[in-house]
Amino acid sequence: MDRIERILYLNENLLEEMPEYRSDAENFPRDDGGQRRLLRSLMNVRMPGALREDLLNVQDELLREEREEKGVVHVSDLPSVPGEERIVLWQGDITRLDTDAIVNAANSRMLGCFIPCHNCIDNAIHSAAGLQLREECASLMRLQGHEEPVGQAKITAGYSLPARHVIHTVGPAVEGQLMERHCEQLRSCYCACLQKAEENGLESLAFCCISTGVFRFPKEEAAKIAVQTVLDYLAEGGKLNKIVFVVHGDENFSIYRNLLF
Repeated sequence: MDRIERILYLNENLLEEMPEYRSDAENFPRDDGGQRRLLRSLMNVRMPGALREDLLNVQDELLREEREEKGVVHVSDLPSVPGEERIVLWQGDITRLDTDAIVNAANSRMLGCFIPCHNCIDNAIHSAAGLQLREECASLMRLQGHEEPVGQAKITAGYSLPARHVIHTVGPAVEGQLMERHCEQLRSCYCACLQKAEENGLESLAFCCISTGVFRFPKEEAAKIAVQTVLDYLAEGGKLNKIVFVVHGDENFSIYRNLLF
C-alpha cells in the first residue's frame, strides 16, 4: 500500500467500527490532507477496545513513515544549558524526540484527548503513538479502578513514537487565583515523573510544560517550579543523564531561557 491507500484503508475500517461517524466523514475532502485529518479524528474519538492485528500493522506503517518524514530528533545531539550538562532546553515537537521517555500532560481519565484534532499535548502524543497507547492506558485504569489523582505518574510504552516510553501525569487545573496547593501539586507531577523514570531504569526524560495549556497554570510560575524541581533532583543525586525541557512557542522558550541561561 502507498500512503493514501493506508489512510483510506484505516478510515474505512474505523468507520465500520463506528458507523455513527459516516455522515460526518462525508464532510472531509477526499484528498490526502482531508483524509489524514479524518483518520486522526477517528483515532481520537475511538473508545478503548480490541484492536485487530491487520489494522494495527497498517497504522504502524503509516505512523513510522510519518515519523521519518518529520525527522527524529536525537537527544544526544542537543546542546546542554550552561553549567549543567544534564539539562537541555529545546523548542519543538516533543513527539519527535528519541528520549527514553516523554512526559504527557494527561487528564484524570488517562485515556488521551477525545476532541478530534485538538491542539493539546495529550492529543498530539496519542495521535503519534497510535491506538495501542489508549488501550494500554485503559488497561491501567481498569486495574486502578478510579480516576488518576493529580500529581502522580504512570508509564506506558511509546509504540510508534521515537521515545520508548510515555510517562503520564495529571497536573493541577487552575481556576481563578493561583494557590499554593496548585504549586505543590505541580511540583509533585515533576517529582513523580522523575521517580517513575528512575524506577524503570531510564536515562533520559523529556518534559512538556505541564498544566500550562487548557489547565491554565501561569506559564512563568510553572517554569520556575519545573526548573527548580529538576535542579533539586540533580543536586540530590538523581540518576537521569539527560532531562529535556521541551517548549512550544516563543513565549515559553523565552521564559525557560531566562531561568536556565
